[in-house]
Amino acid sequence: MDHLHLGRTGLKVSRFCLGTMNFGQHADEPTSWAIMDRALELGLNFFDTANVYGGVRGEGITEQIIGRWLAQGGGRRERIVLATKVYGIMGDGPNDRRLSAHHIMRACEGSLKRLGVETIDLYQMHHVDRLTPWAEIWQAMDILVQQGKVRYVGSSNFAGWHIVQGQEAAVRRGSLGLVSEQSKYHLACRHVELEVLPACGAYGLGVIPWSPLAGGMLGGALAKAAEGRRATEGQQNEIARHHPQLERWEALCTRLGQPPANVALSWLLHQPAVTAPIIGPRTVRQLDDCQRALEIALDAETLGEIDAIWPGPGGQAPEAYAW
Repeated sequence: MDHLHLGRTGLKVSRFCLGTMNFGQHADEPTSWAIMDRALELGLNFFDTANVYGGVRGEGITEQIIGRWLAQGGGRRERIVLATKVYGIMGDGPNDRRLSAHHIMRACEGSLKRLGVETIDLYQMHHVDRLTPWAEIWQAMDILVQQGKVRYVGSSNFAGWHIVQGQEAAVRRGSLGLVSEQSKYHLACRHVELEVLPACGAYGLGVIPWSPLAGGMLGGALAKAAEGRRATEGQQNEIARHHPQLERWEALCTRLGQPPANVALSWLLHQPAVTAPIIGPRTVRQLDDCQRALEIALDAETLGEIDAIWPGPGGQAPEAYAW
């Protein structure tokens, strides 16, 4: 497993990030623990979660599962870069959500307790909060860093101009600011190439794509259309909308002799802006299968064929639509 610096930091993370959103809902606790143990065996040291994962409001079920896994010891905590998030609804009160200093501080304490750790390595804003001033957000984050409760701060689901706005506010305070952005990014959704990826490159943020397989659509959806999440109405509509592209896509993967899921992950790994796509296995076998994507080398011709099937916006703004 190769490791890269997370953005402009000195911190090194694995080329895949272990997403834990399935823990507690689609993977029970013993299975979740087995997945994390296997991740360590594979050299995967970057684990991502959120305080809202687990399906029960305010309970942080997924963080609790990770916390009990960490409590087993054996160097587990020392071997991983642990990321979680703040923003989502954690209670019924008006201040139990978003990015007020009040909520950030309380949410961090809750995550630390559930995870059973003293420090969160990467504390990510799960969404932009247009109603809270950046001065307030950075004051809270800076205090958490000074207290040793957070090491780095990241964003998720930010537009390019939000990254600029947030980073410039941090610079004015003399803070390190954002070190990563977690964005929806896959072959069928390449909007971030317009402005988010250029902003990340300009400010030295690592890019952590979520939903790299488009909810399973890019993982052989036509051949497995009636299985799992693909059987939902929403996913069936997406498959129908992209059916001609999926036919070409799966034919290309067949010609390459590789599973579509692994080719889709490999494509992301070939994008220079990407640090670590998030993989969300529900079983140990799925985790093992994902690792084969690291061995796939896509040449320029194949990357061109993929772009022809799944065209992006045409590059970064403004050249993508102007000159």
